[in-house]
Amino acid sequence: MADVPNIAPVLPEIFLALAAMSLLMLGVFQKATTPDGVMRASRLTSGLGVVTLVLALILVFTVSGAKLVAFDGLFLSDPFSSYVKILILLASAFSLILAQNWLERQGAHRFEFAILLIFATLGMMMMVSAGNLLSLYMGLELQSLSLYVLAAFHRDDTRSTEAGLKYFVLGALASGLLLYGSSLVYGFSGTTDFATIATTIAAQEHTPLGLIIGLVFVMAGLAFKVSAVPFHMWTPDVYEGAPTPVTAFFSVAPKIAALALFVRVMVGPFGALVAEWQQVVVLISILSMLLGAFAAIAQTNIKRMMAYSSIGHVGYALIGLAVGNEAGVMGVLVYLTIYVFMNVGTFACIMAMRRGDRNVENITELGGLGKTHPAMAAALAIFMFSMAGIPPLAGFIGKLYIFMAAIDAQLYTLAIVGVLSSVVSAYYYLRIIKVMYFDDPGIEPLESPLPTSIVGVLVVTSLATLLFILVPSPVIGWAGTAAASLF
Repeated sequence: MADVPNIAPVLPEIFLALAAMSLLMLGVFQKATTPDGVMRASRLTSGLGVVTLVLALILVFTVSGAKLVAFDGLFLSDPFSSYVKILILLASAFSLILAQNWLERQGAHRFEFAILLIFATLGMMMMVSAGNLLSLYMGLELQSLSLYVLAAFHRDDTRSTEAGLKYFVLGALASGLLLYGSSLVYGFSGTTDFATIATTIAAQEHTPLGLIIGLVFVMAGLAFKVSAVPFHMWTPDVYEGAPTPVTAFFSVAPKIAALALFVRVMVGPFGALVAEWQQVVVLISILSMLLGAFAAIAQTNIKRMMAYSSIGHVGYALIGLAVGNEAGVMGVLVYLTIYVFMNVGTFACIMAMRRGDRNVENITELGGLGKTHPAMAAALAIFMFSMAGIPPLAGFIGKLYIFMAAIDAQLYTLAIVGVLSSVVSAYYYLRIIKVMYFDDPGIEPLESPLPTSIVGVLVVTSLATLLFILVPSPVIGWAGTAAASLF
């Protein structure tokens, strides 16, 4: 009798897959059986989609804590993957809560939105639990295929379809780079299993050049997924063109998943080659921070500005990976936790900016927001101060842990560039606050009152950003445990 596989570590993923397929059938039948079926199906799948993501979050909590292996090492469940999955599910739930009202206002509501978002989330969860190059690629492609469709979801809008096409073409190129690198790694190590690759590399007196080249190609594919320089070219156009809820989703969940995967692949199978890959990570980190700081200054569209901002934040997170030790990985996890709340909150404000049937995306149109919408202006100011790293807000703590890890590892140049680029980036964050509080209001004020979903997300994210300094120890302790499980 064949051994029954241990599916306990995979329960959250199995649940998400079954739930997504059930919602797909429910949406189809709901749409077919009622006169206003499109609207009803869209609202039903969105509501149940949020419930599904919350239940998956609870399931992740139940399997977290121990190191578990499933399917002959293809799937790993450990404190690191559990920590990252919770962040991914939180980001996905926030994005889905924000999306429904916005899509209805734009006439782009379809029940498939929630299902595509859940499938993308499933792919991300598989990525961070990958224990093999093959399962890594399966998770990455499940995520990517869903994201390509989401980017072009508002198909009546030429900017959205253009964003989807650009992301698809460049994403296919990145997948090709990753596959080519994986094939070279397999060819020179004889395996695709992470643990066996690590053992093989450690046993070799001289690492084959082909394996190093394969590693570089794998890093290039992963750098595209996190939109690190010089593989960032898709980010501003896709962020600007995609529907705003999709941009909010893109800016957090896929970034977190790809950075976590980057960390797992570098410190796991290729941990013994830290001297080879560290210099590459240092370079792309410095380039990302500098481009994010300087390119965002000239932006007038707030979504494009946030795109360059996200490139800069990826640069900061990569500092922790460049350090290559437990403290560095812990810094990455703390930074990503804070990044979820800052970014989701900022995009909630962007989605709330409407005049009549028109979405406001120009920074100058925020003039006088402090007088016309004081609560929203205060929330946006909190997020901008936090992203700039102003104490005592959460963003300051995230940067502090990252920079301290770099200094302890004697990567002084990296830390200095990080601090200087943080100072430069403060200009465009503070410019938004200046426009809101010191510029004259526009002829027509922004729409009010705000939808309940946006108000709820703004309250949660702004309080988390503002009050994190009071209770940082649980998050920092759990991040430390998650980082230790990789070493």
